[in-house]
Amino acid sequence: MDDLERGILIMFDEWGAVDDELKKQAKSYCSNIKEKPSVCRLCIEKLCCSNLVQVQFWCLQTLHEVIRTRYSTISPEEKHMIRGTVFSIVCLEDKNPVRVLEGPPFIKNKLAQVFIALIYFEYPLIWSSVFVDFLPHLRKGNVVIDMFCRVLNALDDELISLDYPRTPEELTVAGRVKDAMREQCVSQIVRAWYDIISMYRNSNQDLCTIVLDSMRRYISWIDIGLIFNDTFLPLLFDLILVGAPSDQLRGAAVRCLLAIVSKRMEPQSKLSLLQSLQITRVFRLVTEDGNAELVPDIAALLSGYAVEALDCFKRISSEDAKRISMELLNEVLPSVFHVMKNFEVDATLNIVQFLSGYVSTLKSLTPLSEKHILHLGQILEVILVLIRYDPVYRTNLDVMDKIGIEEEDRMTEFRKDLFVLLRTVGRVAPNVTQLFIRNSLGSAISRPSDSNVEEVEGSLSLLYALGESLSEEAIRTGSGLLNELLLMLLSTKFPCHSNRLVALVYLETVTRYVKFIQDNAQCIPIVLAPFLDERGIHHPNNSVSRRASYLFMRVVKLLKVKLVPFIAVILQSLPDTVARFTTMNYTTEEISGSEDGSHIFEAIGLLIGMEDVPPEKQSDYLSSLLSPLCQQVEALLRSAKLLSYEESKARIAVIQQIIMAINSLSKGFSERLVTASRPAIGNMFKQTLDVLLHVLVIFPRVEPLQNKVTSFIHRMVDTLGASVLPYLPKALEQLLAETEGGVCLIGTPTIDLN
Repeated sequence: MDDLERGILIMFDEWGAVDDELKKQAKSYCSNIKEKPSVCRLCIEKLCCSNLVQVQFWCLQTLHEVIRTRYSTISPEEKHMIRGTVFSIVCLEDKNPVRVLEGPPFIKNKLAQVFIALIYFEYPLIWSSVFVDFLPHLRKGNVVIDMFCRVLNALDDELISLDYPRTPEELTVAGRVKDAMREQCVSQIVRAWYDIISMYRNSNQDLCTIVLDSMRRYISWIDIGLIFNDTFLPLLFDLILVGAPSDQLRGAAVRCLLAIVSKRMEPQSKLSLLQSLQITRVFRLVTEDGNAELVPDIAALLSGYAVEALDCFKRISSEDAKRISMELLNEVLPSVFHVMKNFEVDATLNIVQFLSGYVSTLKSLTPLSEKHILHLGQILEVILVLIRYDPVYRTNLDVMDKIGIEEEDRMTEFRKDLFVLLRTVGRVAPNVTQLFIRNSLGSAISRPSDSNVEEVEGSLSLLYALGESLSEEAIRTGSGLLNELLLMLLSTKFPCHSNRLVALVYLETVTRYVKFIQDNAQCIPIVLAPFLDERGIHHPNNSVSRRASYLFMRVVKLLKVKLVPFIAVILQSLPDTVARFTTMNYTTEEISGSEDGSHIFEAIGLLIGMEDVPPEKQSDYLSSLLSPLCQQVEALLRSAKLLSYEESKARIAVIQQIIMAINSLSKGFSERLVTASRPAIGNMFKQTLDVLLHVLVIFPRVEPLQNKVTSFIHRMVDTLGASVLPYLPKALEQLLAETEGGVCLIGTPTIDLN
């Protein structure tokens, strides 16, 4: 072992047996060797005599780098030597004592890269016979065949495939290489593929799989007639249908069929190809056999076939050709739907995008045929199946632990394209869509509560998503089956309403369609109920309860005057919710986003702040809310100077909640009402402001609390107008005193509530 070999072994040490300094020296030594003019000859010598895998890899890596970056500096003699040695290695010629091809896969892959680096610069002008010379060596058996496939794969990866960014020079070289191969050797390579698969299909399925996967890469740019013929095509179908000994080999054959189907060509030629393929032969592989290993490849083939048939329909002007294209689509779609509903496949996103294109195409076909209506119904079934959560995550999603959060985020993203598809179907066939949702909802309702959580949530999500594509007029009038569907929604009390997801999507859906109530005032009581009972604001799950408060506020904003007769009933349902917002326990709960629970006070303010409410009742309602809150603040301020830091911190947190509640409550009252038409209401807010300004005296220099009071002052300026001016000097005096560094009266410089 010489110094270079020792240096390479030290540099590639993976066991921690070499200290970093020595490894650094070895790396520097090997790098210096790379810069020597004789490095190519040295690498060739080592490849021919060293059995050390690390040395072989370093030599191949170095050769690859030198050829790619310094090819023009290599002498003609060295180029000839490199070319001859590399070719003899890949072809397993006996003159080499070291069998590199017996090494691990990464050595053979690196060898293939070196081979392709030579082809990049030398084929076909210098090394014109490289492929023709390689083919006779395939008779040596699986080792050389495997290496040949690695070379073809490397050629695709390194030069031809457009899946990777290419420079203009690389594109030019790729075109030159492909043109030369088409003219010189492609037909011979295809014949070799056929012979190898025929010979080894029963004895070496892994090798045949490698050959087919390599062949698949080339179908896109070679003459399709070399593969799509009475010789090769029956072989592929025989492997798929009769049953190859391994699913991997069958899958590789299916992927080759997909490459054939996807090959770019004129639409009329493509249509003829699709017809001749007789794809119906593979349908039973998913509808009958249902081989889980094979289904992903079959699904990709079916969807790829459908995409091409639809593309033919769009691009061909002949009515007869359009009819044939649609017939091909009608044949393949049921199998596509079956796969989507019964198997998890990687091609789901591509299939959904295809279905969106298919449905969009149906817009131009009026009236829709029974077959098309049937397909639209099946698409809706697919959507419903795919948007359902897996019951295994039910508990995680209900308590929203880490797993539940991740699953909900994943599903939210996954559903986006499916809901786009749903809305497209809804525009093309609104009655079909609404009838499907009604039936799915009815089916979900009829099942036991412990088994239909995901089904109910899925059906409600469909209805919610559909609403995004409906006009306000359609919702308001309940056009089509919407009237029946919405009445069904409002009148149903789902057994699984305690589930967080079901409760949330139900409330969101009711809110989305609340405009329907504007012309159906008789439904107001059944609309209010889910918000006010244990399905909404009183739901045991805090996130549902807070979301319900926010959504209820939105409902109140929309219905406002229509809710006046129900104000008393609404307020009677909320005393515990109002009280809970200003308790110690509530302030310690984790609050997410802007849904802090204060929206219930905004909703109440919107209700009782309308001029349609009789003055006496309005005063009573407001007084019943403001008086207890102000009294609670005054009680919290008493003896505050004597409290400990922790006690003060807790009281301040409660006061903040109260200020937020009053601030939200005031949003429902207009300046005209509180200053002109009903000044008594304005006086109540002035008294409240007086109480809250005292907070700054007792708890100075508490920034979060100061921010809350400042926000309320701004609110009062908007609400009370000029009548609030007498209060501003006192407020500004206290705020400025705090800004200038007033002394904190509870014995601490500042209080950090974060």
